[in-house]
Amino acid sequence: MSPETSTTSEYGIVGVRDIDFSLDRFAPALDLAHLVERHWLVSWELPEGRAASVTLLGHPCVNLVLDGGVLNVAGIGLGRFTYVYKGVGRVFGTKFRPGAFHPFLGSPVSGLTDSGMLAEQLWGPPAAALAASMTGPVEELITQVEGFLRARLPEPDPQVELVGRIVADLLHDRTITRVDDVVSRFDIPPRRLQRLFSRYVGVSPKWVLRRYRLHEAAARLAEEHDRPWAEVAGELGYFDQSHFIRDFTAAIGMTPVAYARACQRQEAALST
Repeated sequence: MSPETSTTSEYGIVGVRDIDFSLDRFAPALDLAHLVERHWLVSWELPEGRAASVTLLGHPCVNLVLDGGVLNVAGIGLGRFTYVYKGVGRVFGTKFRPGAFHPFLGSPVSGLTDSGMLAEQLWGPPAAALAASMTGPVEELITQVEGFLRARLPEPDPQVELVGRIVADLLHDRTITRVDDVVSRFDIPPRRLQRLFSRYVGVSPKWVLRRYRLHEAAARLAEEHDRPWAEVAGELGYFDQSHFIRDFTAAIGMTPVAYARACQRQEAALST
């Protein structure tokens, strides 16, 4: 798989993004691009006494996150996550490709799902020293993290490449609507596929497929308020409307119609 092939989208913010914070994404160095999808930086500056929040629907990826001087390994979040921010601050992260953190971890990534750990727990005192030194501009943060990872690069693992190709197809190919499609395309037995994803990704292939489709559905409904939600569902491979409503409501917290209306109201409020 080419390093230029994306395995995650840029979707994931629930609702219309507030103008109170900025989100910047940075490509990794080429020698790490087979493992790292991107680096990212969220920064904000709010008036004193004011707080805001952003709700996220995460990707099937492990992130290395620096927040408040603490460096954490963040596993996949199964549900929505709301981050409250105030004052002046920033959060820096390195997003690994799906499956690519397993060689660093050395154990099933499912152990991190809906959880995480201090980077120091995995890498010892050098990780704590890294966190303490990460106080400069984002370019320095990227250089520091990439140097840290290079010093700990695992041996090449062909399963990481396989997982990456499967996930890329789940993201980009709209003809894949069921896990059976993956089984046929990659000629991999269903049980082996499930074990592979549990060990390397941390969630099932069905979860990944559903999450990517719901990311796109939420983004389309947020941007195109008047689009019939059933039309969006059909384009994304949902041929059972009740199934789409159930999945969407469970992930986003409201029905597609209610979500589109809420985004429209939020957009109007931000423009005034």
